[in-house]
Amino acid sequence: MTVPGFIPESAADRTDAALRAQLAYVTAHSPFYARLWERHGADPAAVRTAADLTRLPFTEKQMLRDSQAGAPPLGQHAAAPMADVIRLHASTGTTGRPSWVGVTRSDAEGWTEAVAHALRTQGLTRDDIVIHGSGLTLFVGGLPVRDAVERIGATLIPLGTGASEKALLALQSMHVTALHSTPSYARYLADYLRERGHDPRAFGLRKIIVGGEPGGGEPAFRAQVEADWGAVVTEGLGNADMAPIIFAESPGTGGMRLTAQDIVLVELIDPDTGEIVPAEPGASGELVYTSLNRQSCPLVRFRTRDRVTVTGRDTDGAPLIRCVGRTDDMLIVLGVNVFPSAVRDIVQALHPRTTGALRMLLDHPGPRVEPPLRIEVEQGTHGTDATLAAEVEQLVKSRLTVPTSVRLVPPGSLGRSEMKTRLVHVADGS
Repeated sequence: MTVPGFIPESAADRTDAALRAQLAYVTAHSPFYARLWERHGADPAAVRTAADLTRLPFTEKQMLRDSQAGAPPLGQHAAAPMADVIRLHASTGTTGRPSWVGVTRSDAEGWTEAVAHALRTQGLTRDDIVIHGSGLTLFVGGLPVRDAVERIGATLIPLGTGASEKALLALQSMHVTALHSTPSYARYLADYLRERGHDPRAFGLRKIIVGGEPGGGEPAFRAQVEADWGAVVTEGLGNADMAPIIFAESPGTGGMRLTAQDIVLVELIDPDTGEIVPAEPGASGELVYTSLNRQSCPLVRFRTRDRVTVTGRDTDGAPLIRCVGRTDDMLIVLGVNVFPSAVRDIVQALHPRTTGALRMLLDHPGPRVEPPLRIEVEQGTHGTDATLAAEVEQLVKSRLTVPTSVRLVPPGSLGRSEMKTRLVHVADGS
């Protein structure tokens, strides 16, 4: 295998040829990378196979922000003139200033094919009627997913966010079979319907396709969404700077497989050392992406900060992964790495004694947190549970080995999100 685990031998020659062509293009068109490689004494022409990529330095997110700040609008890494850019997207900016992403017509076509492949992997067919409940503005999971749904031939209802009353009307009248949204919105919409006297299961939804944030792979969270709707949940994983969906889950497989292999080369690295980690079952690490067929904003060895575990292999041997969180979101308590999504899964598993909603309160921005980690947890709707706070503290201590201080709050008091849900709140509001 060219890159341990992710590129099968049958695709090695094609992948290596695409990589060489991409690096030649980047060398000719990106002053950003020319300077970066010169500074590190790296020669992109010496990269003949994907295994040679380790000769090149990583690209960090802050580098892209600096590139755009110094050479607006798209920075010196853009590699294509603005006249060729047909659409702009932007990252959400949850870890800093948002960065803009340009796509040419060729880039958009590559995205459409890759996302259509991912959605087919997740079970979407031309017979489906899909509520598209993700933002249709700058979010890469919006318009590009719309294009892919239409490429498949399914019927699209372009709802976007902030229109749950329209979602109810569609569910009542359009025989909707699938929902595409963030995990947060799938839960939010189920609660919205129940508050108005409707059982979500009664609408006959069969497929829930989620992405854009961790949650879809958390066992307790997923089980609750599937119970809410009586539908199968599958998740996808993408990156705003690279492609809308890069990994996607086939129903019943227990993990996401690489589906964007024609446009993205994937490495798994140790986030502390930067060394390659073979994508074998049980391994964990950070995903690193390299463009294979990109004109505007191509990236080479881009550190995503997405931490994943390899859960097993698909029937054809392809590695299956779950995303456990982002290193940007990770907290460190007494030297232990704590992902907020792991705490949420513990709280969600106690439903209906909890609603599943929580927030972690920090006095100062992380990642280091002085113990105990303070958590507010919404209790369930069946009244006060005198032992619940202590039980959450004990479960987090036993499973994550960190001390917590849990305060119960009334159901509904922490609010809900139609897009991504923030689990960590800092005293200064960040």
